[in-house]
Amino acid sequence: MSVFKKKYILRVALLIGLLQGLTAVAQKNDKQPTYQLVIHGGAGTILKKNMSDSLEAAYREVLTAALERGREVLNAGGTSLKAVEETIHVLEDSPLFNAGKGAVFTNDERNELDASIMDGKTLAAGAVAGVTTIKNPISAAMAVMQKSEHVLMVGKGAEAFAKEVGLTLVDPSYFWTKFRWDALQKIKAEDSTKTALDHDVQSNRLGIVNKDAKFGTVGCVALDHAGNLAAGTSTGGMTNKKYGRVGDSPIIGAGTYANNATVAVSSTGWGEFYIRTVAAYDVSALMAYKNLPVAKAAEEVIAKIGKLGGDGGLIALDKKGHIAMPFNTEGMYRGTVSAAGKIEVFIYK
Repeated sequence: MSVFKKKYILRVALLIGLLQGLTAVAQKNDKQPTYQLVIHGGAGTILKKNMSDSLEAAYREVLTAALERGREVLNAGGTSLKAVEETIHVLEDSPLFNAGKGAVFTNDERNELDASIMDGKTLAAGAVAGVTTIKNPISAAMAVMQKSEHVLMVGKGAEAFAKEVGLTLVDPSYFWTKFRWDALQKIKAEDSTKTALDHDVQSNRLGIVNKDAKFGTVGCVALDHAGNLAAGTSTGGMTNKKYGRVGDSPIIGAGTYANNATVAVSSTGWGEFYIRTVAAYDVSALMAYKNLPVAKAAEEVIAKIGKLGGDGGLIALDKKGHIAMPFNTEGMYRGTVSAAGKIEVFIYK
C-alpha cells in the first residue's frame, strides 16, 4: 500500500472518529427524555400540610386517569387534538378541578365556563367563553374550530351553536358543587367585611382582585406520532367574578397556543396578567426569535408575569418532545406521559 493511500485512510478514520465524538457530545447534551402529553390542573397555594391523604390520593387518581386516556388516544393513532380533547374531558368531568363539573361560582351565583383549543399544524383555533349549559366546554371549542368560520363564541350564541352541532347540553344545576358554593359564600362574606371597613377598596376600580387560594383551571398539550402539536385549556374562571369577566383561558395566545414550528402551551393562573403578557404566544416567540430552548423560554415568561404581580404557571411541549412546567406559586397539579410510556404526577413545588 502506498504512503499516500495510507495517509488517506488515516485521515478518513480520524474524520469518522471526530464525527462520532461530536454525535456523542450532542447526545450527552440532550439527555432529557421526550414526552407525548403533559397536563395541568391549576396552580396556587397548594401545600402538603393543608392536604389530607385522601384528597391528595383523589387528585392523583384523576390526574393519572387523564394521562392514561390521552396516551390511549395517541397509541391508537389518534391526533394530538383528539388526545387533548379526551384528556381534558376527564378533568372537566371531575368536581376536583375548576373546569366543567367543578367550576367556581360567579358573584351572581352562576357557573360560567371558558375553553380553547389550538392545532399546531394549521394554526386553526377555537374557543368559547361565558357558557352555562355545555357539559364539556373543550368540545365546544373544538367544534368552533372545526365546524364554524370563527375562533371565539360567547354566551348564549355559543350555546345555540353547541346545540346545533350536537354537543351534550346540561341544566346549569349540573355544575353545582358544595365545595365551590361554600367558597363563594366565604369570599362574599370577606368582601362585605372589607367594604365596611375600607371605603376606598381598590381605589374605586370596579371588579375583583384574585382571592382564590388555588386555581383549578385545567390544560393539556400533546405531540402525536405525525409530529403535530396541540394545546387546550378549560376553566370556570375566577370565584366571585363580576360583569362578565373573562380570563386568559379562552384567549388564543394568552391561555392557549400551539405551533408545530415551536411549542404547544397551556396556562393557568391569574388570567389578567397572562392576557397582558400574551403569555402562551410569548413562549413560542422566544423560541422562534431568540432560539431559546422550551424550558428557558417558559421560565422567562413566568418571570415576566411575576414581575408584574401575577402568579400561576404553564405547561409547554416542544416539537421534539421536550417539556417545561414552571410556576411561581406553592404548587401546581401537573403530570406527564413520556414517549416510553412512563406516567408521573406532581402536586407540590
